[in-house]
Amino acid sequence: MNIRAIILSSVAAITVTSGARAADAIVAAEPEPVEYVRVCDAYGTGYFYIPGTETCLSIGGYIRTEERFGPNRSGTSDWSSWTRGQTTLKSKSETEFGTLTGVITLRVNAENATNQTALLQEGYIDIAGLRAGMQYSWWDNDNSFAPGETDIISSNSTIHNAIRYLYETPDFSAGVMVDELEEAYKTKPGEGPNNIGIEAYLSGKVGAVSGNLLVGYDTDTEEAAIRGILFADIGPGQLGLYGIWASGANYYYERSEWTVGGQYVAKITDKLSVTPGYQYLSKIALDTDGEFTGGNEWRAGVTVDYKIATNLTTKVSVQYDDPDGADDFVEGFVRLQRNF
Repeated sequence: MNIRAIILSSVAAITVTSGARAADAIVAAEPEPVEYVRVCDAYGTGYFYIPGTETCLSIGGYIRTEERFGPNRSGTSDWSSWTRGQTTLKSKSETEFGTLTGVITLRVNAENATNQTALLQEGYIDIAGLRAGMQYSWWDNDNSFAPGETDIISSNSTIHNAIRYLYETPDFSAGVMVDELEEAYKTKPGEGPNNIGIEAYLSGKVGAVSGNLLVGYDTDTEEAAIRGILFADIGPGQLGLYGIWASGANYYYERSEWTVGGQYVAKITDKLSVTPGYQYLSKIALDTDGEFTGGNEWRAGVTVDYKIATNLTTKVSVQYDDPDGADDFVEGFVRLQRNF
């Protein structure tokens, strides 16, 4: 009987211990709930809510690599390998004044292991049509003739610390911009860095035809440039025509006294487009007073764009340039780009 009592007591003790451990497992603290990223579709694709806020954020960019060729493209070499990495962060949220937007674009260019540049490409705040910070000028030609590479329709940098106001509707827009131009440029006949520049911009669309008119005034040289661009959907593509006139040397355009040109973006298939272009420039030299003089120049070329796969494209551009008083030459590039 004593042995039996000992055995029963041991079984009871083990049972109580196991029950206590089971009870401990049941009351163990559960992990904190995770706030998963939510899709924000109010501003288009690619946006998501920053956790814990009502601010939407998108992350994008591209990696671009090129093989460039032309006279003295890199030092005394006629070709150069070149790579760019770019990332853009864009935030949006609603306020009592409308949509509040913030944009940061970081860019790094690398021609070789030692010749690399990192810069703030964009960094601005935008609300109710008002934009302030580092931003693209309306003279930036990428916004006008993205497929082609023949055109020269601006001078010097097209990115500035600036303040602008733009009124926009689906078919009409008008705006004014004040640019900080505190960097020297080699053909300016004034003394030292520039001061400020003023831009006035108009654009409109009627059916298949659209266009814009742009005026830039350099307050240091007291000279102006006027540019007009017209687009028309014709056949399987789009025709683009442009003209520029400059009163004298100025930051916005000083490549020639006047120029005219055009291109046609032929959409061969959904993936392939071919863009021939031509440009004529008159009086391509400047004297010591900043007045245009010298001979003329013409350029012609063709650019081919092909979509290899989703977010992967290639571009091949070949341009012929024939300036008066200098040797004619051929230049261009072969590009591969991955967007994200």
